Amino acid sequence: MTEPKAETRTDPRDRAVDALMSLAAIREWHEIELADVAREAGLSLADLRTSFPSKGAILGALSRRFDLAVLKDDGEDMAGENPRDRLFDVLMRRIDAMTPYKAALRRIVPAIERDPAAAAAMNSVALNSQRYMLAAAGIRTEDALGTLKVQGLVLAFVRTLHTWFDDDDPGLARTMAKLDEELRRGETILKRADDVRRFASPFVNALSALAGGIGRSGGRRRGGRRRPDDGRYTAPDDMPVYAKAGGTDPAAMI
Repeated sequence: MTEPKAETRTDPRDRAVDALMSLAAIREWHEIELADVAREAGLSLADLRTSFPSKGAILGALSRRFDLAVLKDDGEDMAGENPRDRLFDVLMRRIDAMTPYKAALRRIVPAIERDPAAAAAMNSVALNSQRYMLAAAGIRTEDALGTLKVQGLVLAFVRTLHTWFDDDDPGLARTMAKLDEELRRGETILKRADDVRRFASPFVNALSALAGGIGRSGGRRRGGRRRPDDGRYTAPDDMPVYAKAGGTDPAAMI
């Protein structure tokens, strides 16, 4: 498929997204300037700046476009399937939404991976997207392992994309096999992490209770002493002057 033409949309934000994707399909990511995007989109630089502060922000809008393409389908036909199969269906629908931009993404993703700052910024975007993908599959993300689920899925999906970039089979057999492999691996990791959490939970609770008891008994004075008359904290004699000022308990400053 060819990249959508920037001029086919009227919203400046949509035009900027399409313009960037059109350019990225034929040029290296680091060669594309904001002025190039504005010109391709038929916008002034002022108009582009009103919509986006950077190329990364434009990619964020593209990611939200993919999110909405997936989320408009409630996935009701998969309601009776197990969580892994539901998530597999959701992510394949995301790949379907990404297909018109495959040539551009094939250039963009590796370029971003080579730039630590850009990779960190795009990871934040991906975390938001994959949190919604998990929600669409009916998988909780606010439980004890929620953060691990979301970040793990980001990494699994990126690895799947690298297979997809080289998969020219219309049926995407290699891509689906890779995605299934990644989801099964993630499922195993989450089970192990949950086992560790369950095993450690009694010890963590005991330590928390112990720490709470120490705090209530005044054990956090960190070498200070209490005046016998009013119980106020007094800094030790060897504490630096700046720490003594005002008689402030250093523990209360953390």
